[in-house]
Amino acid sequence: MKTRIFGRTGREVSEIGFGAWAIGGSWGDVSEADARGALHAALDAGTTFIDTADVYGDGRSERIIAEVLKERDGERPFVATKAGRRLSPHVPEGFTKDNLTAFVDRSRDNLQTDCLDLVQLHCPPTEVFYRPDVFDVMEGLVEDGKIKGYGVSVEKIEEALKAIEYPGVTSVQIIYNIFRQRPAGLFFREAKARNVAIIVRVPLASGLLTGKMNTSTAFASDDHRAFNRNGEAFDKGETFAGVPYELALDVVEEIRQLVPENVTMAQFALRWILMEDAVSVVIPGAKTDVQAKANAAASDAASLSPEVMATLRDLYQSRVAQHVHHYW
Repeated sequence: MKTRIFGRTGREVSEIGFGAWAIGGSWGDVSEADARGALHAALDAGTTFIDTADVYGDGRSERIIAEVLKERDGERPFVATKAGRRLSPHVPEGFTKDNLTAFVDRSRDNLQTDCLDLVQLHCPPTEVFYRPDVFDVMEGLVEDGKIKGYGVSVEKIEEALKAIEYPGVTSVQIIYNIFRQRPAGLFFREAKARNVAIIVRVPLASGLLTGKMNTSTAFASDDHRAFNRNGEAFDKGETFAGVPYELALDVVEEIRQLVPENVTMAQFALRWILMEDAVSVVIPGAKTDVQAKANAAASDAASLSPEVMATLRDLYQSRVAQHVHHYW
């Protein structure tokens, strides 16, 4: 497993991390045994970065992570969590010192640690990025020794650019994949110039870029790919990267022609992301140990040729960009 430096923290992390949303909920049924097995497999394969959130399974994801880490020897991996989505209603006025402190304390309990490695504001309303008082609260949590650092998870490029104006923001988590290429422009340049770590989520477009889906694929009722295609529960860009499902299936078939025989389409899609040196870590999810091992193996996949990269850029511009580029 290759490593990269996580922004100005100076800490080395595996370039393939473990996205722990699926072991919490909203991806269909995942047994605790499978969840634990997937995480163990990722760690066995050299993964040293785990991303979770307090709302994934109402804390289930965080608690499973804590239990798995207790069973293992060696250096504790970097564990990033998120806060803010527990607010109901999810409004800027809710991002107060009392609420954020309570969320952080709950995550500290769930993860069984006195000090959290990283807490990310979890896709807050855009107005929050224009509220310096919220970022002052996060600074206070660092000073109190409850968190080592803080970052943001964003939906929009504009939010990411605003966030990195705050000098204390360590990282930005953002959607970036073959179907969502806009971050590689201005934002990646600005983040890199400020030495801000970039965490890439939804790298496989909710599974579309595994190449294993078709028009007959069925999703469980509690899977966001069934209930959030039009943004019914949260931002629709989180589901299939916001690309219309049937169109995406057609484009996947074009991408398939570019995939070498010795790698899976998922590994190819992860390798595409890692071609960008501004990326610190990519966090594919996994519901089984087999998936986790396959994701980790993408770190060893060969680099993509300039010709393949150019073809994928052209494919995005001609087929996909009109559906996503100016929305996020």
